[in-house]
Order: sequence, then structure tokens, then C-alpha cells
Amino acid sequence: MLSGATAHAQAIAQEQGATHAISNQDMDLLRKDLRSKRKQLIAANLKLTDVEAAKFWPVYDQYIAELITINDRKFGLIQEYADNWGKMTNDQSLLFTRNWLDMDIAISQLRQKYVPMVAKVLEGKKTATFFQLDRRIAMMMDLQVSSQMPLVQDQESGGHSSSRNQ
Repeated sequence: MLSGATAHAQAIAQEQGATHAISNQDMDLLRKDLRSKRKQLIAANLKLTDVEAAKFWPVYDQYIAELITINDRKFGLIQEYADNWGKMTNDQSLLFTRNWLDMDIAISQLRQKYVPMVAKVLEGKKTATFFQLDRRIAMMMDLQVSSQMPLVQDQESGGHSSSRNQ
């Protein structure tokens, strides 16, 4: 998770209308588009009866609301990375890595939490199909976002640093 100081700094930057490497407007549009596509892909590939759909979509919406909270932190971390790329120290780079992995863990824990909830409204095969689709979509989104992020080591002009703890 983001440290308290990091979250506080982001809140101040947003309040002050700080300029980011990726604009808040662009980030918001990207996120809304991804959420819309996710729901469309789930709807197109998870074959539900009308009765199942009436029970499933409210649980899905609740799941997505909780996922948005995690993704808010994840996209804040991406924003912070973009803003600081080129001037990150070794310690900042390690903190970024830990925070990124914490986001992965939080998302996995959320899925674990929702398996029994979805299983209450859908049979086992459809529950499994939903989570397969959800993971596939998330992996595609992560690949799309990650492929646009420059590697940390690329910020060094020479490619290698002589100091291990900058």
C-alpha cells in the first residue's frame, strides 16, 4: 500500500492542481474506458440466464466498487512513478516495487473474498468462469499499462550505476 506520506503528498498535489507526467484527466478517461470494457467483456463471455444476471450483476458492481478503491491506489502509484521517473533513487525504486506488489496482493485477496459471494448467486462453473475472465482481463490491462511504463534502470544514462544505494 502507499505510505501515508505518499498518499498525503498525492492528495496535496491533486488539490493544488499539480501537473503530472500523465494528466489526471487522461488517467480518469483511461480508467473509465477500462472499466466499461471489462464489464462488456464479462457480459459477452459469461453466459447468464435472466435470473442469474439479476443476482450476479449487483455482486459484480459491489466487487468492482472495492476493486476501484485498490485501483485508485494503483493508478496513484503509476502516477507517482511517472512523475518521478528519471530521478528515483535505489531506495525509492525498491519502495515502488514493494508498493506495486502490495497492489497485486490486495487484488488477489479481494478475489478470494468474492469467490464465496459469487458462488452464492452462480453455480460453480460459472463462478470459476467469471474469475477466469476477470483475471484474463486484468492481466491484459496490466500488460497494456506496464508496457507503457519505462523500466526503472532506463533512467540511468549509462545503464549501470556504480553506487548500490543512491
